[in-house]
Amino acid sequence: MRKLITLFLLSIFVFTACTPIPAETLVAEPVNVEIPSNDVELTEIPLDIGYGVDGGWYELYFTDPANPDSRYFRGGPDERLAAAIDAARLSVDLAVYSLSLWSIRDALINAMRRGVQVRIVMESANRDRDVPQELIDAGISVLGDRREGLMHNKFVIIDRSELWVGSMNFTTGGGYKDNNNLLRIRSQKLVENYQTEFDEMFIGDHFGPDTVANTPNPVTFVNGTMIETYFSPDDGVAAHIAELLENAQQSIYFMAYSFTADDLASIVRERAANGVTVAGVMDYSQIQSNGQYGEYDAFAQAGIDVRVDGNEEGLLHHKVFIIDEEIVITGSYNFSSSAEERNDENILVIYNSDIAHEFLKEFERVYAQAQLSDGE
Repeated sequence: MRKLITLFLLSIFVFTACTPIPAETLVAEPVNVEIPSNDVELTEIPLDIGYGVDGGWYELYFTDPANPDSRYFRGGPDERLAAAIDAARLSVDLAVYSLSLWSIRDALINAMRRGVQVRIVMESANRDRDVPQELIDAGISVLGDRREGLMHNKFVIIDRSELWVGSMNFTTGGGYKDNNNLLRIRSQKLVENYQTEFDEMFIGDHFGPDTVANTPNPVTFVNGTMIETYFSPDDGVAAHIAELLENAQQSIYFMAYSFTADDLASIVRERAANGVTVAGVMDYSQIQSNGQYGEYDAFAQAGIDVRVDGNEEGLLHHKVFIIDEEIVITGSYNFSSSAEERNDENILVIYNSDIAHEFLKEFERVYAQAQLSDGE
């Protein structure tokens, strides 16, 4: 109800402040997403809260805030990560914006007590909270970024052999109230990329604009799948995303917590104007706080099927583009100037129709719960 009231008031503001636009351009026809056929048989991973699939060299998880049992804060993707930390033998390196989940706290402390090297980098503003302080009290090294920009990454490297990465902060909100994704990938070259980035922060004390472009394997192949790795602000992430969007031929679907990047939004509108199917879901709270600087109104006025997320308790926290049902862009990077210029961020560009299939299913779930762009 709060969304409907606010959107009604917002629509009055837009109507009085902007040049009138024919009503029919404000609401696009609903998009029916055609899920690509799957040549590989994926194994579903049972979760009490959320969704998971096992693709052999990767596992992919999505949170499920609509599940009534999510209020108990257990049984979600975080428990899979905690189990992986429990199995660590040598090292756990964790870079995360915020940390409050007890499952991760306990797994990290237990790992440290059995002789595993545990190192953490996080946003300084969140380092003083209860769980990080409990980790520090237990003897774990927790380094804050101590910079104006945010240490906004969300990744874990275990035994220098597997990577966990996505949009999910390791908090009760991130794991149970917000819409998020979490990937587990077994790839030495991808791990090398993220280990280089972690060491740059933890050992070199380089954050934000102080970082340098030194990713060892920006393009690599894992089991025949091409994956590109980019870090912000040193790798010019926006330019890479822009190129991918410009080359979209059939469809662009997006789920966005924050979308204020005019250059990317302009490309999305241009591709839609040239016949590419475009649909998106954006976070309600960010639509409100970004106001005229956000892209929601411009998308709606261009006739794009952009919707307000239907998550009443949490956030639509994905930072995802799905292009031509073949390419997935995901990570910690919001589509904003702060993510591009100031924050420590990361994205993966994954060229794999099976992974795109799963992200499209998540898009369908989020889209089905979302509100129409005119507030209906």
